[in-house]
Amino acid sequence: MDKWECTVCSYIYDPEVGDPEHGINPGTPFEALPEDWVCPVCGVPKDQFIKKA
Repeated sequence: MDKWECTVCSYIYDPEVGDPEHGINPGTPFEALPEDWVCPVCGVPKDQFIKKA
């Protein structure tokens, strides 16, 4: 699964880890995150993330 980087604060969303503090279970791909999910560090929406190469 691809990792995604926040273009504002450089937080890395790793699907293998998820975002358990915000109800996102490990193994959840970025594409499956709820549309209202935001960066847990700076609060920007999903459209501010880019796929890591």
